[in-house]
Amino acid sequence: MRNKTEWILCPVCRNKTRVQIRKDTELKNFPLYCPKCKQESLIEAKDLHITIIKEPDAKTQSR
Repeated sequence: MRNKTEWILCPVCRNKTRVQIRKDTELKNFPLYCPKCKQESLIEAKDLHITIIKEPDAKTQSR
């Protein structure tokens, strides 16, 4: 039985990235780079389900 692979789509522009995953692939805190929109996103992947990790915004320091 051949494992099914899928291209990971960019969460920003929805184009294909250069990364493929299989059904048994697990990613945690993976920096996904899109060559088209030149954005980098943190993702998690398990069972071909991809979740985008929201990075907390930098807080300004009060004086």
